[in-house]
Formats: sequence, structure tokens, C-alpha cells
Amino acid sequence: MLNPGGPAADKAAMPQFLFQTDPSQDVASLAVHAALPARAGHYDELRDTADASGATRLRDPWPRFFELLGTSGFADLDRRVDVVARQIRENGITYNIYADASGSARPWSLDLLPFVINDTDWAAIEAGLCQRASLLNRLLGDVYGPQTLLADKLIPPALVLGHPGYLRPLRGYAPPGDTFLHIAAFDLARASDGGWWVVSQRTQAPSGLGYLLENRLTISGMFPEAFKELRVQHLATSYRRLMDMLYKLSPGGRSAQTPPRIVLLTPGPYNETYFEQTYLARYLGVTLVEGGDLVVRDKVLYLKTLHGLERVHAVLRRLDDDFCDPLELRSDSTLGVPGLLQVMRAGNVLVANSLGTSFLESPAINGFLPAISRRLLDEDLLLPSLPSWWCGEAAARDQALANLAGAVVKSTYPSNTRGGFEPVIGGAVPPSERDALLARIADNPDAYTIQEYLPLSQAPSWAAGHIVPRAAMLRVFVIADGEGGWTVLPGGLTRIASREQQIVSMQRGGSSMDTWVTTRGAVDTFSMLPAQLRPEDIVPAHRPVSSRAAENLFWMGRYTERAENDVRLATVALTWLNSDEDNAGELFAAVAALCQRSGLVPPAQSLSVRMFESTLVAELAGAEAQGGVARNLGALAFAAGQIRDRLSPDHWRLVVTAHEWFLRMATNQAKGRDDDTVSDAPASAPDVLRALKNLGMQLSAITGSQTDRMTRDDGWRLLTIGRQIERLSAMASLLGELFRRNAVLGDSGFNILLDLFDSKITYRAYYPGRQEVPALLNLLVQEPANPRSLACVLNVLKKEVARLPDTVAGPASDLLALLPAHGAGVTLATLCEQTQGLYAGVLALSEQLDGAASNLSNEISRRYFSHAAGYDQTLSA
Repeated sequence: MLNPGGPAADKAAMPQFLFQTDPSQDVASLAVHAALPARAGHYDELRDTADASGATRLRDPWPRFFELLGTSGFADLDRRVDVVARQIRENGITYNIYADASGSARPWSLDLLPFVINDTDWAAIEAGLCQRASLLNRLLGDVYGPQTLLADKLIPPALVLGHPGYLRPLRGYAPPGDTFLHIAAFDLARASDGGWWVVSQRTQAPSGLGYLLENRLTISGMFPEAFKELRVQHLATSYRRLMDMLYKLSPGGRSAQTPPRIVLLTPGPYNETYFEQTYLARYLGVTLVEGGDLVVRDKVLYLKTLHGLERVHAVLRRLDDDFCDPLELRSDSTLGVPGLLQVMRAGNVLVANSLGTSFLESPAINGFLPAISRRLLDEDLLLPSLPSWWCGEAAARDQALANLAGAVVKSTYPSNTRGGFEPVIGGAVPPSERDALLARIADNPDAYTIQEYLPLSQAPSWAAGHIVPRAAMLRVFVIADGEGGWTVLPGGLTRIASREQQIVSMQRGGSSMDTWVTTRGAVDTFSMLPAQLRPEDIVPAHRPVSSRAAENLFWMGRYTERAENDVRLATVALTWLNSDEDNAGELFAAVAALCQRSGLVPPAQSLSVRMFESTLVAELAGAEAQGGVARNLGALAFAAGQIRDRLSPDHWRLVVTAHEWFLRMATNQAKGRDDDTVSDAPASAPDVLRALKNLGMQLSAITGSQTDRMTRDDGWRLLTIGRQIERLSAMASLLGELFRRNAVLGDSGFNILLDLFDSKITYRAYYPGRQEVPALLNLLVQEPANPRSLACVLNVLKKEVARLPDTVAGPASDLLALLPAHGAGVTLATLCEQTQGLYAGVLALSEQLDGAASNLSNEISRRYFSHAAGYDQTLSA
């Protein structure tokens, strides 16, 4: 929605205001003097003109809000802004995860002051939106059923049937409980006279339910006294009712002895609201899934889990209609579930909202709702729609174009389809471009809708010692009860425009506000826990682990271990190359080969020692660094992003921080120092070693989170197995490379191998003053108490693999045959035998265990991540 006044008004100089913190001062008066007035023609949400004399006062309940805040609290508002920003960063609240081209996440924007609505206004909003939700649901029932509204010309057939959001495969479909809309969102704006108007509706997959929860948790904590005394309504009941409705309408939901399985379908981590989807899934206690996690068998929808296929009864979707089923909708979609529409038509799954509802989001629909309301409900609309004219009707087009300067031109269809476009302010179109706009409308009138311009109300926003007005729009959510009734969530997601923009849009730099609905009655204190649990109510909890989540956990473990191994190898190599020791010969060849295998340096025929060192430094810290460390940190961050709903905020922040910090170092932005020094000079080996040390500590913290702070379920078991497989492969390769060249026989090679196994301290404690190969092999291969020995790694692997669930491909115990039956599978005597000057037993073991790690990884992937055995699927468009 539009922010009238334009940039010139936004850049008006703020009055100089310096308040004193004298406790005797009237804080409400301070607020009045600190607040800039709303622009002429706009409703001021904070200030009110009390009488004809022009005296200004605060609207209720703001005087009490500031009174509770006090002068010291008023002076503390700048600090609280910083606290809010820090809390958002620490909680990892973002608006887009990997959506920007740079791959960085944009922090969620939240204003300090709330948007306040009194109970009188809210009662009108609540009644009007319940009526409107019921109207839209009945409209959908008619359009996908008898189509009497189309036949009677109450809505143009071309507007509905020509809209890409109308899905012909669902003609005749009757959803469970005759409920098409389970969650509807309405964007509201307040006019200059204080009245509320409906600007638009979101009926496909409305976003915001997660963000408004985070907004509430953050801002209520900033003003706890005001939140309590102003009697702000709580939100939990609405979410409980949402879950109750999904349970009620799910197939078998009323009679099933066990609760139906509900999943939240996400487009994935590249979606701009992915954080909200993960947060909402966690809050509601449902499983977050992508399309690849689901599969259709015999017109039934299943979730692919480690335990096999488990039936899904309800899908709370955040995926747009046309991507949901590549079999009948967009054939190029990789985000949906082939056959989902078949399952819906068979009545075997509840999809909320039902597919085929997006055509109601067209602004052109608003112009026909008053007449449709009188036909279907025999009532006038309680909340008016912003006047809209669809240019597909000649009379409406002529009427609207006559007042183009006072209107907004909007796309009838989604902006990414059928020539859709962003809104155009009629009054802002230069005279030189006006004729071209009119010509485009004349050429394709159906694609254009003209909507009356509404000056938005101005909400108070705290900015550096002032209260600044910002254009505001309120999104309110209506939830069906499954029996024809509706509940309005008491609050909503308020969005405000930035000073530089005329459009209220989070994508264009806007911000959000917590929305407080006050009441003079009792405050609902319901919690998402319906009642206090008794000991006899507690049953073992089972959280399904989807195959996609399991696969990402598995690779998260592997990439964590791989990054640690690379950091250790690079640290050992650079330390040795910069020491006084002889760094030529077979040991150098072995170290170079290991670095090439790990991707720390590119493959090369031969490099001198100094050339190798400079190449290694450049790959780690050069502007174009794409070596093993950077690549593995990026892969770790990607895998973690895919399963963010399973990670604590601290764990997620550790992963993202490690990746971003190393990238800054790699592009010469920090050089790995502890300060913010910036230099364009090439990084040196000492610079890189400091950086590697810092990164090593960060990776240790990530490992600690994985080891000690994750629930020991099957997902954690796969993560642990992934780590141990990677460790087994890496250690076998290290052992083989240094023994193959007999580099381990010298002092430097002996110590380097101990460093690479992270076992030097243990060796010195076990064998003080000794440097002998049998002792080395015993510690690194045979010692079960050494977590860095091959025997210990294999023992952990066998224990965790044996606890994996059985599948149709066979019991988990079958996988143990890929590993040695006992310990490392070889005796120390065999390892110490030499043939032609080489430790043949060590080389054979190295090759055997490296192959075993690869085979085990492949077999786990086949059994637990694909679930394709025994099924053939053919898709066609």
C-alpha cells in the first residue's frame, strides 16, 4: 500500500528535541513533543487534536503506556532498540535464507513501539473479517461447484476462469468440512476518518503467523508492565484452535485413536520466509517437510522417514498452488508432490489452504464482493473493500480511467504471470508516459485493475530520540473452526514503510510492529499446553525423522568432520613448512598429496616447497578462495539450513558465524586477526595460521553442540554415523599416505602423523620418551580408549549402525557386515610386518577401511534416504 507525501516530505528536517530525565516531568507531554505529526490527510495513530484550539494530546492508551514507561524508560528507548536488534540477530530471525544473490540472510526488521488497537475498533474488525472469510469460502464452493455466480453474471467468468489461480482439475472437488479456506489473511488500512478498509486478501498460503509470534515475544519483553496493565490479548488460543481444526478435518481425525500426522510443506531454505516456516512448525509441533519428503502410493500421501513410509493426514502448505503437483500443474516444478491432487480428490488428505484459492487474491475480485455478499449471505459487507474496478469491463474501465490521478493501477494477475506488474501510482505517472500506460490498458484490459488511492494511517516509530510517523498496514489472520465458524487472531502483523519508500513492503526495506489488541474484559491466558500433564499421561515421545532431514543430518556430520580435518591438515602443513625442519623429500610429497586430495590445493604435477606454501595460503585466504575449507563450510551451512527446525538457535548461529567469518577472512577483510583491521596486502602464513586457529575453536563449538545438545534420536544417530564415516575415511587415508612413502619413519613424519590424528599428547602420556612404529600403530589403530584410533571409530560406528531402524531392504544388522567384526580387523603383529621395506599390513588396512567407509555411506543412502525399492513411478505432463 502507498505512503503518500513522497520522498520530499520524508526528508523534512526533524525538529531539534532534547528531553530531560527529570522525574517530575510529564512523560506523555515528552512524547507529544518528541513526536512528529502525521502528514495532512492521514490518520495519526498516536496524536489526536483535542479541540478547536488545536491542542494536541495522545490517543488512548498511549498516555498510560508512557506513564508506565517513566522518564528514565523514555530516555532508555535507544538502548532498547539496540536490544531488539541484538535479540533478532541472536535468535537468527531472518526474512530471507540464502535468497539474496550474495547468499547472506537479511535480519528481520522489527520496530520498538507496538501498534495498538482498542477493543472497540477490534470488535468491528473481528465481525467484518469473520463475515468476509465466510463469504470467500462460500464463493469458492460455488465456483468449484454449481457456478451459479458465474451463470448469473455476479462475477465475470473471464475473471475467474481466465485467472491462472483457478485450477480446472479441482472442478467438483469438495474439501473436508466444505472448508476451502483454513487460514485467510486480510490486509487492512485505516482511512483519515479512522475507519478501516480491506485492501486485499491472502488466500493461497498466507505468511506472517510465525513472524508475529516472534514480534510478540520480543516486544512484550521490552515493555512488560505496559503489556500487562493495558490488558493486551494473548495469541496462543488461536494457534491451538488452528491445530484443533486441522485434527478435526483430517481424514479419520474424529475417530482415530492416534492423532493424525500433520506436516508443514515448505518451498525450502531459499524461500524468503523460510525462518518463519521453521519457527511455526516447531511452535505447532508439526513436521517441516519439502516436496521430496512426501510420496504418493495408491492415492495416499506418505512421509518418507527412517522407519519407512508413514501416512500423512494433513498438509499445512506454504507452497504456491502451481508448484504443488508437477503431475497435473506445473510439470517443471521440483518442489511439489506428484499425485497430490489425486489424493485430495480421493478424500485421503486435508490440504490447508485448499489448492485453487489463489484467484481470490486478485484485486479485481474486491469490486464484485458487495453484490456477491448480498446474494450468498443476504448481508451488506460489514467492512468495506477499497473501491476497485476491473478494466475487463468497459464501463468500469471508463469510470476508473477518468480518475486515474487519484488511483493505483494494479495487476489483475500475479506479478510473475501473464504479464503481471508491480502497482503503479496514477498520480505519479509523468505526463509523457500517461498515453503509453493508457495504450497498454486498452491493448490488454483484463490484466489491469484500478483501485482507489487510500492515504494510510501513520503509526509511531521510535528513531534516534524522536517518534516518527510511518505509513502502516495491518495483516489480520482468520482461522476456520471446521464447522462453518471463524476465529480472528487477536493481533496481527503490522508492516510499516521506510522513510525512503512509498510502498509498505518488507522486500523494499520496510519494517514490522508487534500488534497489541487491548481489552476491558478478561485477558485470555491460554497456553499451547491444554492442561497440566500428569505422570500417567506421559508416553514416550516419537518425533519422525524424514529421510531428507536424516540425509542432511548425515551430511552435516560429514561436512563438520571434513572441515575439522581440513583445518587440522592445513594447520599442520603450514606450521611444518614454516619450521626449521627439513621439508623436502617423501614427507613433502605425502603432505602435498594429502592437501590435494582434500581440495586444499588444486592438483598439480609438481610444485616446489615455496610454491606449494604460497598456493596453500592463497587457496585459504585469497580473494578467489574456493578450497576445501571454504567449500566444506559452505556445504555445512547449506545442510544446516535445510534442517533449521531441528537445530537450536545457538547451534545454527555457530554454523553461520563460522562460514561467514571464514569468508571475510578469505577475502582479505579481516586477515583472521582479533580486531577489525582491513588491509589489501596479501595474507601471510602467520595470518592464515591465526585464522585457522580461530576457525578450529569455532568448529569445536559446533562439534560440542552436535555431541551434547541434540536429542539422541535417529536423526542424531545418522549425524554421528556421518561424522564417524568421514573420520574413518580421513584417518585411513592419512595412515596410508604417510606409510606408503615411509615418511612416518622420520622424526617430522612421525610427529606430523600424531598431529593429524590429534593424538600427540596421548602418545607422550602412553609412551614417554619413545618413538617407535609399533607403539604408534597401537595407539592410532588398536587402542579402543583413544577416540582418534581406527578401532574406537569402528566401535562407535558399529554401535550406532546397529541401532538404526530396520527397513524393507533388510535389518540394520546387515550393514555391520561391511565393517570388521572386531576392532580394526587386524592384529598389531600383522600391522608391523614389512614386505620389501613397506608396512604392507598398514597399506592393506588403509585401503580396506577407506573402501568400507565409502560402501557403508552408499548403502545407508540407498536404504534410508530414497525409499525407492519396489516402486516404479512414471510422471507425465
